[in-house]
Amino acid sequence: MNKRQGSPLSQSYKKNIQLSILALPAILLIFVFSYVPMAGIFIAFKDINYAKGLFHSPWVGFENFKFFFSSSDAWLVVRNTLSYNIIFIAVGTFLSIVFAILLNEVLSTKLVKVYQTIFFFPYFFSWIIVAYMTYSFIGPYGMITSLLEKMGINFDFYTQSWVWPILLTLINVWKGLGYMSIIFYAGIMGISQEYFEAASIDGASKFQMIRNITVPLLMPLITIMTLLSIGKIFYSDFGLFFFVPREIGQLFPVTQVIDTYVYRMLKVSGDLGMSSAVGLFQSTMGFIVVLLSNFIVKKVNDDNKLF
Repeated sequence: MNKRQGSPLSQSYKKNIQLSILALPAILLIFVFSYVPMAGIFIAFKDINYAKGLFHSPWVGFENFKFFFSSSDAWLVVRNTLSYNIIFIAVGTFLSIVFAILLNEVLSTKLVKVYQTIFFFPYFFSWIIVAYMTYSFIGPYGMITSLLEKMGINFDFYTQSWVWPILLTLINVWKGLGYMSIIFYAGIMGISQEYFEAASIDGASKFQMIRNITVPLLMPLITIMTLLSIGKIFYSDFGLFFFVPREIGQLFPVTQVIDTYVYRMLKVSGDLGMSSAVGLFQSTMGFIVVLLSNFIVKKVNDDNKLF
């Protein structure tokens, strides 16, 4: 090999140096906020004494984990967290794919941009704004509550726990539908039009094209997005479960999740070790679930695996 040409690795680096510089801020951001905090894992195994400090507080081993799992609410919050996330992933992914396909069928580019803007706009709302919007609809003097009263139905949404799994699912899908659908819409736009033209010549209907071309070619992207969502299956959107139900204790059996439970326990007891232990539990279980899910996907179809 000519020494002036250099190794293939150095040539590849020189060729992609601009892309590497472009990605550097994101790499630094992930390193600072995702990898550096991992040094604090030891807090989960200590009985934090603020007078002694983090490093001089006594080690307690797995006592913080025992405290969480021995509590009466442990199974409740874990069940709620997993149930809601499974529903959110299934319903959100399905509706996002459907909406992306519908956007692809809109012939006018201007209309596509209008629809994208309308559905993407709620993604920028903070959960506090969403909570007040929800209250304006279903609160004691809300629009829906007033309409029901005119129909002779007295219904207090904030005392009926059975309706909140439905409400939280609808609110979560409404807020995130635009963001997810744009990702799948971009995947559809990347499909070669030659497939659809050939299918049209063969007399295939729109539904047949979607079923036999669009969905199969989107499957790798759907799998990747689902696996990324599964990685956070033990986490919940804190704002959704904390602000929207308005901290009403009567709703805790159906709105209390791991994140809100840890916050309330930390707020009451100030036990930093216990909250860190629960956070470590969430991360570890999410990591295991991703590995298992990716292993299953790899066995079914190696092309759709995440890694």
